[in-house]
Amino acid sequence: MFLIELIASSLRMAVPIILTAIGAVYTERAGVVNIGLEGMMIVGSFWGALGSYYFGPYVGFLFAMAAGAFLALIHAIATVTFRVDQIVSGVALNILAYGSSRFLSQAFFKMATTTPHVNGLFKLKIPLLGETSPVIILALILVPAAGYILEKTVFGLRLRSVGENPLAADTLGINVFKMKYAGVIISGVLAGLAGAYLALEHTGMYVEGMTQGKGYIALAAMIFGNWTPKGALWASLLFGFAESLSFRVVQNAVIPYQFIKMIPYVLTLAVLAGVVRKSTPPAADGVPYERGTK
Repeated sequence: MFLIELIASSLRMAVPIILTAIGAVYTERAGVVNIGLEGMMIVGSFWGALGSYYFGPYVGFLFAMAAGAFLALIHAIATVTFRVDQIVSGVALNILAYGSSRFLSQAFFKMATTTPHVNGLFKLKIPLLGETSPVIILALILVPAAGYILEKTVFGLRLRSVGENPLAADTLGINVFKMKYAGVIISGVLAGLAGAYLALEHTGMYVEGMTQGKGYIALAAMIFGNWTPKGALWASLLFGFAESLSFRVVQNAVIPYQFIKMIPYVLTLAVLAGVVRKSTPPAADGVPYERGTK
């Protein structure tokens, strides 16, 4: 029973990382680095809670995805159209997301760091896993769906070509800027969905700092998975297992719990240190494209 509970908990913990990592695959395959995924999760968690509080959980998820997409659109305008440094833009968006969520929480709920309890979606009863959020099933479906889209469809082929060689893609008549925008916005939608899952399905409210760096961990999972949805899934499950294990060890620990809570983040650093040099990113990843230049 302990093993089953650990596996079920690991899956629940991994869901926001899986969703955000899949989004990271889309944007990086289009050649745009999106450090702002953490901020998109933050606005997704707040707007998801806001929408659920006033209109119900379904509207909450729509609000969350729209908020993530809006922040992603800002990132796309800054980096694709105006060729702002992608890391700088992402960091700025994270700061904007944090500050705006605190301000709006104070404005709507008279509480700066949390919201009232909100309702989540109906639960599915699955053998061994028990009552399960439908978002978990959706996350698992999106993995093979993303693999099929990227590998077997015209859209996926064009998206990957833009990330590998935008000049060649432009020469063939592919709208490079349109494809980059699409990749970034898809990543924002999925990050917003991940944030809504945290607020509506995981805790039942928005709490400031509830993402706990999961946007950055999702980027690490995407790199660990070699920029593929399938690889990102297994890496996300590994991080989810580490987080779930840390919760269980804390309950019976004889050492300060702060050290145990470090496990997922130490694992992230270890993975990046050992994998980055072996992974192969898209050739034009992080390189701004300007029509008429090589």
